[in-house]
Amino acid sequence: MLPLSPYRLKKARRLFDIFNVFNTLSFNLLVGSLITLFAMRLSASSTYIGILNALVYMSFFFMPLGKILARRFSLANLFGAAYMIRSIGMIPVVFAPMASYAGYRGAALGLTLLGVAIFHIFRGIGIVANNPILSFISAGPDRGSYMTFVQIVSSATGMLSGFAIAMIIGENPPLFLYSILISIGVVTGISSGFIIRKVPEPARDKQTEKTSFLGTLKKAFSNPPLMRFLIILLIVALASGVSRTFLLVYAREVYSINDGLILLFTVFGSLGHLAIGMLIKFFVDRIGAKPIFISCVILSLVTMIPILVFPQAAIGNYFLVIFFLSFLFFMLNFGFLGSEGIAQTYFMGLIPTDDMLDMGVLYFMAFGIAGALGSFLAGLMLDGLNWFEIIPFDSFKILYAALIILTAVAIILQRKLKPLGALPLSGAVKIMFSYRDLQAISLLDRLNKTQDSGEEEKLLGALYNKPSQLSVKGLLERAQFPRLATRIESIRALENIEFLNDDAVTALINDVVNNPFTTAYLSARMLGHHGCISAIPMLRKMTESMDYMLAGEAMIALAKLGDTDFCSQIEKTIQITDNPRLRIMGAEALGIYGSPNSMFNLIDMLRVTDPPMYLRDGIVLAMSAILETQHRFYPILVRYVADPSLFSVLATDEAETAYEFFRSNSGKKKDISTLAKQAQNFQPSVLSLVLNNDGRPLSRWILELPSFEFSKYPAFEIAKTIFSETLLDDEMNTYKHLHLLIVHWTACQLKILVRNQ
Repeated sequence: MLPLSPYRLKKARRLFDIFNVFNTLSFNLLVGSLITLFAMRLSASSTYIGILNALVYMSFFFMPLGKILARRFSLANLFGAAYMIRSIGMIPVVFAPMASYAGYRGAALGLTLLGVAIFHIFRGIGIVANNPILSFISAGPDRGSYMTFVQIVSSATGMLSGFAIAMIIGENPPLFLYSILISIGVVTGISSGFIIRKVPEPARDKQTEKTSFLGTLKKAFSNPPLMRFLIILLIVALASGVSRTFLLVYAREVYSINDGLILLFTVFGSLGHLAIGMLIKFFVDRIGAKPIFISCVILSLVTMIPILVFPQAAIGNYFLVIFFLSFLFFMLNFGFLGSEGIAQTYFMGLIPTDDMLDMGVLYFMAFGIAGALGSFLAGLMLDGLNWFEIIPFDSFKILYAALIILTAVAIILQRKLKPLGALPLSGAVKIMFSYRDLQAISLLDRLNKTQDSGEEEKLLGALYNKPSQLSVKGLLERAQFPRLATRIESIRALENIEFLNDDAVTALINDVVNNPFTTAYLSARMLGHHGCISAIPMLRKMTESMDYMLAGEAMIALAKLGDTDFCSQIEKTIQITDNPRLRIMGAEALGIYGSPNSMFNLIDMLRVTDPPMYLRDGIVLAMSAILETQHRFYPILVRYVADPSLFSVLATDEAETAYEFFRSNSGKKKDISTLAKQAQNFQPSVLSLVLNNDGRPLSRWILELPSFEFSKYPAFEIAKTIFSETLLDDEMNTYKHLHLLIVHWTACQLKILVRNQ
């Protein structure tokens, strides 16, 4: 089956989102915290509460039956029909308050248990279609983001509906009010079943559908990464289900909180679920599911620790208790529901699409075993501790201490989970606290949503100014977009990235080879800028490209990569080419190489008839780079180019500065007779060149430079030879750029002489 078109995918997701709203509202009204509070109003024991919560997880054991039915019916129809029947099955609970009013409390508890059991049996049959449908409509690079959005919609609906229910329930509601709310839940549940039937049907492998449950188990056992994940899921689901479910009982039995206020606490819980959903949506597609999974479980463990240390004497402090319970409801839902949600995202990345139906059954059954067993045993444990006359305050400390130990075991096991392309935990945490990386993620999200080309360019420019490793993948994707400006800006934005991974290097090499005359030159520049040694053979070939921009950038890249063996070839190329741009870039490459012998080639390039102005500048700058004076000479050259009339001022400034340096330091020298003569002759020699265009005095001054430590450097002797000869060449008298470099270089030599005497 072909993937859905963008329009159909958008429509399918919109339908699923509407279903999600109705389904969450129905769940909250039928089997959420409301039903737990209703049971406690009927004086249900902790064991009964545990069984009631265990049914939530027991529903997963009916998924194999759902899989059998899926062979005869479409997944969407099965999903919808099962969810409508499960809602109708809660009708007995509507009449439970009437039984209680009539004095039949046991019957009321029985009707409640019956309705909840029917609900979860058919929920289990229908939920077999959840993973395949959700996997189908979430396919694409934004899978993690969309799945998290589904959780955000669910948590937001849960929070708002929970708040509304809390307001309706109040402090001490009459039992018939529960009947009304449960009736509304039945109606919304039936509506959700109608809506989900309209979602497109995912493709199914007929052979996979015939796989038995034992065959699925055998396949799972042969997959060590999957088995490790399922074991961790069992532990996390157990700790999550018990900690959050019995938090309601903890609030009521230890702190005597009324029903309305407990429901308000559940709103804080939904707010925690919403908050973690927003965070996961922001991070999941950038750092991966594994580090988020581990972080959520660690946070859950830390949240449970205050329960162990909360002082009994503080129970009477109403405001402290309210704050403490609000914190627990928020953070336990933040951590554990976040871990459950991201676990599903991790699972879908771990399992191939063809195995999603079978392994999805196994996934939910693992969830069910953990939740049912945990809830039942926790209820028994609390009742047993009560039988031994241990007060609830201490009983819950023992319960949560056991959960902390289990959660710690899960964290230890999580370290060995398969990464699935995710960042390591340390790297993920670093990103979470990096303002630059957070900005980059925000920009990338905006970039994915924009459809305006102008805004796209602005966002790519912002990513250039806010470099982050997280943006590499997104930039490489846009480097293949049809619009040239987008491709150019995307590749340019890679310049400030700290380092390029192997995928990025391969993509840039492919771009150089396949896209001459467009973006190849930029990719060649990036390869050189980031020191990609593996690109050297390809870059050598590109120096002969008909795309002169590419050929020039390839030369510069090779120089930056330190390919000294190719320097002589670049010298030959810039001598024979007539392309000014290629000669400028070749000269820049020679400057980067810094080979003193290249000075001869550079000076010869100035001897051609009327070279372009920018070529002269490039050659002079390359020579200054070889002489290691470019960072000081460049500002001087910039001022001269802006106003050529400043030549005499700039040259005499250099001479005066050097002579003043000699005078301020000569008092400390023991033997300065030779040096003094050399220094005193410097200014007149420069003035002769500047005022009379006579380079002979400065040429003699250069030839008379005495030997000193710096003179052992090869560039010194070559510069001494070339500059002294150039000053005597009448054809070179018009190149004031070069004369300015010579004056600057000689001024530097005088200062060096002073330092070395």
